Amino acid sequence: MNNDWIKIYTSTQFFKSEMVKQTLIDHEIEAVILNKQDQSYKFGNVEVLVQEHNRVAALAIISENDL
Repeated sequence: MNNDWIKIYTSTQFFKSEMVKQTLIDHEIEAVILNKQDQSYKFGNVEVLVQEHNRVAALAIISENDL
């Protein structure tokens, strides 16, 4: 993974981050999830990352879809 990936979404609920990721992929924006949650107790954050050049488009899609 290159260093040009940036965080555009954070949630404590995995399914919400997965919804954001899938919506971005449906709009042909490559997105990945970085799960920083503790697997035993489920605390921490789940982040969605996109490449820097897709930042503006990704934020617009998230906003348009009320995610």
